Amino acid sequence: MNLPSLTRRTRTSLTVLAGAGIAAALTATAIAPAAAHKDTAAQRPKPTVVLVHGAFADSTSWNGVIDELRHDGYPVVAVANPLRSLSGDSAYLKDVLAGIDGPVVLAGHSYGGSVISNAATGNKNVKALVYLAAFLPEKGESAVDLSGKFPGSTLGDALRPVPFTNPDGSQGTDLYIQNDKFRHQFAADVSRDRSGLMAVTQRPVTNAALAEGAAEPAWKTIPSWVLIATQDLNIPPKAQQFMAQRAGAHTTKVRASHAVSVSQPGKVTDVIEDAAHSVR
Repeated sequence: MNLPSLTRRTRTSLTVLAGAGIAAALTATAIAPAAAHKDTAAQRPKPTVVLVHGAFADSTSWNGVIDELRHDGYPVVAVANPLRSLSGDSAYLKDVLAGIDGPVVLAGHSYGGSVISNAATGNKNVKALVYLAAFLPEKGESAVDLSGKFPGSTLGDALRPVPFTNPDGSQGTDLYIQNDKFRHQFAADVSRDRSGLMAVTQRPVTNAALAEGAAEPAWKTIPSWVLIATQDLNIPPKAQQFMAQRAGAHTTKVRASHAVSVSQPGKVTDVIEDAAHSVR
């Protein structure tokens, strides 16, 4: 077709269409890198969530949380915390972390908070710490120190001490929560059937582990999230609030017993995933 032979109106329409085509091509070129960047971010692997239980519990206390995290696409590792000594338990967790590739969100419940604080120090893969009704000790502080810093803990009266012999022949003491006091003390918002099973299968912690002072804490250099259980009878809520403020942590409160990972797995998952989103 010969453009000069067309009417003026037709030539103008063709010119406008050609200009629109060029503009669309330029726009597509400008948007493409941004879209590609967005797609890359969406495809980026999610961090591994590492869960560390505390005293009087085991890894099954995370079952509800694990279900939700896996449903949302997170790789999860639930660590069997030895509960023998703070330094030894922390060394064990360090070895577990060393075997995980990529970024990690490290979460601890109760005494597990002390363990993650020790173990994550200096580990560049740990990008966020999550404390769930947990201890955030300063260097030299023990779980015993912190639980007694504010009124409200009734754990001492619920404990049953059991002596044992260490491999080197020295004597130690395991601590259990008495079965008939377990639900009230540890899991008041958990069903009687479930809390009864938890009491029977509880893992004891040594007295030495709860009394051992912490090393330099990772929460001083790694962003932290804290979930405060306002009905906790093991770690007083005021103590949890004090530790969270001292660490400058992102803080959430929930009406729950000390067994918050069992009674409120959705709330626990929300806090962990908030921390995970900061990593992504």
